[in-house]
Amino acid sequence: MSNSTYILDDKLLASTGSRFLNYILDIVAIIALIFALSFVTAVVASFLDFNELLYWMGNLSDWEGQLIFGVTSIFYYSFTESIFGRSLGKLITGTIVVDENGEKPSFGVILKRTLCRLIPFDGFSFLGSRGWHDSISHTYVVNKKDLENEVKLFHEFNLIGSNEVI
Repeated sequence: MSNSTYILDDKLLASTGSRFLNYILDIVAIIALIFALSFVTAVVASFLDFNELLYWMGNLSDWEGQLIFGVTSIFYYSFTESIFGRSLGKLITGTIVVDENGEKPSFGVILKRTLCRLIPFDGFSFLGSRGWHDSISHTYVVNKKDLENEVKLFHEFNLIGSNEVI
């Protein structure tokens, strides 16, 4: 009897360079999202004559800016990775977030992964093997095409010797 559950092979893990590029591209996407939301908010506030909101937006403290960035990041990663399994950076680099069976993680796992990104120095955790937001949430970032090929081969191999019903 063969094992029919695919277990991810470490050779599929995305490279450190690919992960770094994902990070840079995602930061740019988050900043663009904040800019777009700020622009729309400013236009609506100006149209509705909400001068207090416009004044506040023009005089944000560093702490408020960091809070807005953090909340937007949580929304961005939670939304993109739970719906698509990948953020914009991962889409561009051809990588995807999966669990140990090569499948799309649940929303709860993605939210846990996203919140772990808020751990101070999480970015430096990649100097080891996997980042904290990966290891704590039991997720992996892998090359999407390589994973699809590997899973296909795994299932085809499991069909060898099985009785085919016609």
